[in-house]
Amino acid sequence: MRGNPIPESNEAENWGVLKRLVPYLTEFKWRVILALLFLVGAKLATTGMPFMVKGIVDQLGAKENTDTSAWLLAPVGLVFVYGALRFANVLFGEIRDTLFGRVTERAMRRVAHEVFVHLHQLDLAYHLNRKTGAVSRDIERGVSGISFLLRFMVFSILPALIEILLVVGILLFQYGWSFGLTTFVAIVVYIFYSMKVTNWRRAFLREANTADSASSSRAIDSLLNYETVKYYTNESFEADRYDVNLQQLEQAKRKNRLSLFVLNGGQALIISLSMTAMMLLAVLGVQDGQMSVGDFVLVNAFMMQLFIPLGSLGFVYREIKTSMINIEQLFNILDVPPQITDVPDAAALQISSGQITFSDVSFHYRQDREIISKLNLNIEAGQTVAVVGPSGSGKSTLVKLLFRFYDPTSGAISIDDQNLKAVTQNSLRKAIGIVPQETVLFNDSIWENIRYGCPEASDEAVEKAISMAYLDDFIKQLPDGTETQVGERGLKLSGGEKQRVAIARTILKKPPIMVFDEATSSLDSHAERMILDAISELSKNTTSLVIAHRLSTVVNADKICVLVQGALAEQGTHQELLKLGGVYASLWAAQQEEEDTSF
Repeated sequence: MRGNPIPESNEAENWGVLKRLVPYLTEFKWRVILALLFLVGAKLATTGMPFMVKGIVDQLGAKENTDTSAWLLAPVGLVFVYGALRFANVLFGEIRDTLFGRVTERAMRRVAHEVFVHLHQLDLAYHLNRKTGAVSRDIERGVSGISFLLRFMVFSILPALIEILLVVGILLFQYGWSFGLTTFVAIVVYIFYSMKVTNWRRAFLREANTADSASSSRAIDSLLNYETVKYYTNESFEADRYDVNLQQLEQAKRKNRLSLFVLNGGQALIISLSMTAMMLLAVLGVQDGQMSVGDFVLVNAFMMQLFIPLGSLGFVYREIKTSMINIEQLFNILDVPPQITDVPDAAALQISSGQITFSDVSFHYRQDREIISKLNLNIEAGQTVAVVGPSGSGKSTLVKLLFRFYDPTSGAISIDDQNLKAVTQNSLRKAIGIVPQETVLFNDSIWENIRYGCPEASDEAVEKAISMAYLDDFIKQLPDGTETQVGERGLKLSGGEKQRVAIARTILKKPPIMVFDEATSSLDSHAERMILDAISELSKNTTSLVIAHRLSTVVNADKICVLVQGALAEQGTHQELLKLGGVYASLWAAQQEEEDTSF
């Protein structure tokens, strides 16, 4: 099985991630400025410490100083200054971390919230094609990447650059061009090597991320469909497929580890050569009498002090590039444009009567297969209209078009003479309630799943909805009552029980327009009768669209429309269609024969 392709990205796009993060930092700009000031203060303190060490060594080694008290007091004073500088370095660093910590946390929160909102704004087509596990991992890694990038840009990259500039400048002006140039060349070679090798490693990092997302997605998909796996005894098949993804991840990590060896080995060689060269220059300077022992200690301290952040700079650069890749994937989600959007001047849908009109509506998912063809259908206010037909005739597609999960490829749909494209999606969907064919519940209590239809509803309203959906007797049998947990996607409940929870949820919403998409398909005859009574009660003051496979459930509908290959073949009452002797009559006869045979 082949893995997903590695997304390509150039250097400019990677660093463009920083530009996209800037707006998330403006909320606490004064904190950022103060953090940077304390950062500079900490680095100045760090740079001053080697000078104190040099002074102490030179004072202790000054043989000509015959004043014993001065000989003792001068180094002691420098020791106290050294201690103060070391404390200032730590204190300023802690203050910097504290100030910038809130900036980082708020940026993570804002980006994660924005991605979450954006995912809910994307159209149904995107969600049908996405892999939940992969998207979840992209969000997780992206948000973590923001934390790492912001913290280490301020806590590692900037301090290291400031320290490098200070040290190179000091060595150049105090000890001559040989020291400054040697240090500068070592730093440039180190950074150039780190960047080149890290960029070479980027393909391996992307491959590892892709394999990680694939394995996570495979595991989540298999566990979500646990029952299906068990029904078909495909545990070994699923384990083998998962192992293929794990093998890809193992190979990607091995390549990543080997490339890391090349990077770390090269960095260690550059550091060793440059340290050796600087120490040799310092030794020669002391031997020639141009430098004191204190100067030798100073150069040694500076080089050790310099290569500590420089060593971490290589690590941080690697991780920052990884974080940028992860953040890039996160922003790629934000860059996916919704296919269904509100027009700029969209108004809220105003329901006066609830009349629904399909005017010459056509729709296709693919150009070569039309699902709905020039459909003209009028549902009068307060009417219950049923749509029936063979499987694949486009019945459920009408529901998706009515909710505006898709727009018609031609024609128009309107409610009370308001084109759905001209009203806000939020107001449209608030006006429509649905009992879907397959009810998916949240992993929460029965009570909270029902309240989801109207989160601000009172307890009395929820209890009334439970009663109208004939859930009372079922709930009384449960030890935890309405607090019973339904499990992931409601798997702890039967199909009929889930359907009644969905009906109670919709009752609580109190919409003026109702849609029943094969709402009784999962129910036995007794439960179906109760639900039909509830639907009948619920439909009294609403306009209702009923998608039905079982024709016996819609015999009392005000109008029955028969779809065949996306076109309206027949319409009328149950009796009128039977007299017509067409498609509906044939479907009715076939279903009656099935029921008689089954009985």
